[in-house]
Amino acid sequence: MNYLEQYYNNYDEEGRLLSRHGQVEYLTTMRYIEECLEGILTPSILEVGAGTGRYSVTLAKQGRHVTAVELIEHNLEILKSKLEGTEPITTIQGNALDLSQLSDNSFDLTMLLGPMYHLYTKNEKQRALSEAVRVTKPGGHILVAYCMNEPTIIQYVFGLNHLHEVMALNMLTSDWHCISEPKDLFEMVRTEEIADLDSTVPVKRIKLVATDGATNYKREYIDAMDDETFGKWMDYHFTICERQDLIGASHHTLDILQKV
Repeated sequence: MNYLEQYYNNYDEEGRLLSRHGQVEYLTTMRYIEECLEGILTPSILEVGAGTGRYSVTLAKQGRHVTAVELIEHNLEILKSKLEGTEPITTIQGNALDLSQLSDNSFDLTMLLGPMYHLYTKNEKQRALSEAVRVTKPGGHILVAYCMNEPTIIQYVFGLNHLHEVMALNMLTSDWHCISEPKDLFEMVRTEEIADLDSTVPVKRIKLVATDGATNYKREYIDAMDDETFGKWMDYHFTICERQDLIGASHHTLDILQKV
């Protein structure tokens, strides 16, 4: 069992997305999924790295045709357990780096909402993005989620007093970029790295969105909000989540691309 399998076999990712603070990322992502699907009567959707199905199952239960690819068997079993058997969904155990079982130009929307968190070299990221673009129809959209570098420096390195630990382990570059490998589970990026990856494939960027923005800096306050206050928080978040001067400070971002 590798580090990633061990992590997801024991981590409640579904619970995170269902928490009040996790709902910000989920609701924001769903908002932009719907935006990309607008005007398409019977869209074909691919989610690569579908996890336990928070997005794939929701979309399939809406009657959308979904193909869900997931690497971790444990996650895939949880995803399948949520299905009644009537949903238009196909599940595949597979790897974001090799989607050869899927044909070129097949999907109106392709989502990579988790794989980039766990790919540690530029070559791997390019392969995953290239495969996602390959299977997407011309004019279709690709949604790619990333974990951002600066919130980790602010919250984990300084906020939780791990500075000396990460320095001793040589986990920081001289310009304060996190250095990750598979045992660290998550790969952190900056906005310029995302733009560099985009330049290697035939796409144009539609938007780069902060999917949780300031939320995770104040998650205890967010989790304690009543419904009315949380609604106002979401209004505020949606107002600022496309502001490019704030993107790099968000824990998670969503790169919205269109295949050309």
